[in-house]
Amino acid sequence: MKPLRMQPTFRVEVAGPVEDTIARLRNAMLCSDLGTHADAAGSCFDFRVAPAERRLWSPHLSVQLSPTDDGGVELFGRFSPRPEVWTLVMMLYFAGGFVVLCGAIYGCVQAMLGTAPWALIAIPVGAGAIVGLHLVSLAGQRLSADQMEQLRERLDRVMAEAFGTRSVSERKPSGDD
Repeated sequence: MKPLRMQPTFRVEVAGPVEDTIARLRNAMLCSDLGTHADAAGSCFDFRVAPAERRLWSPHLSVQLSPTDDGGVELFGRFSPRPEVWTLVMMLYFAGGFVVLCGAIYGCVQAMLGTAPWALIAIPVGAGAIVGLHLVSLAGQRLSADQMEQLRERLDRVMAEAFGTRSVSERKPSGDD
């Protein structure tokens, strides 16, 4: 079983120049049904789940292309919630952190003034909210594993159509992604 991580990532290396790779991927997306629910802008490609199959926890695959030192191209793929959901999740994380910070400051001020530091209760409440949000995000990731596989298969099919037998190799994700 694969470990669940926030925003799982992968890297794929392709032989050839960046401009050629971008053009081939765009043509493969446009000339087939593979580009349905996908967008390309510059060196970024986004793959989405069809609206009829979309759920709150449905993923979004963002692929960014960058040149490598050996003249090839690295495709960096990241699964994450849809941008509007990711914005909400990050806002909730920051709100939890803000509750912890405010509780700690107000509780310290209360303690310095010699009153009961009842505001310190906000620290475990905010931390619990952050941990709970993280657990919910991992559960959503587990529930959307099938859709993540669909998005990855769509990318793989676009790459197969774009490059055929051209050299494509996947690197293992590193722990610092």
